[in-house]
Amino acid sequence: MKNIHTVRFGDLTIDEKSIVHFAQGIPAFEDEHDFVLIPYDEESPYLFLQSCTTPDLAFLMTDPYLFFKDYEFEIDDATEKKLGLKGPEDVAVYVLLTIPGGSIKDMTANLMAPVIINQNTLDALQLVLEKSPYKTKHRLFRADAGKEAR
Repeated sequence: MKNIHTVRFGDLTIDEKSIVHFAQGIPAFEDEHDFVLIPYDEESPYLFLQSCTTPDLAFLMTDPYLFFKDYEFEIDDATEKKLGLKGPEDVAVYVLLTIPGGSIKDMTANLMAPVIINQNTLDALQLVLEKSPYKTKHRLFRADAGKEAR
């Protein structure tokens, strides 16, 4: 077991076997290697990727396929080898979310750089997709969602 201090969740005791390891860190956070996944709540499609070493560093993520049914990309051979991926059943895919101005309705997903986790080893990386049709800010909800038809 390992104790970590977080700003958002307070002090946590986590099983060291549940630590997700980014050997290269995350782009712009290259010194951050160890994280833990914390569900937003039991019913939510969101979870946090909480740093084990930096108390105030937590990324909000989701499974992109819940919001973008046609989302697809290829994991190159080098990434498969780096993460020790043997088949599709080994792969968990998440995307980082941004909440501009704190407005949930304006939340965006970074589909250009998914987080890939080997579900067996918990080795992970953020894969920046080259020559991709995706952007770093795809709206999760339509801009007109919630407006009544007139």
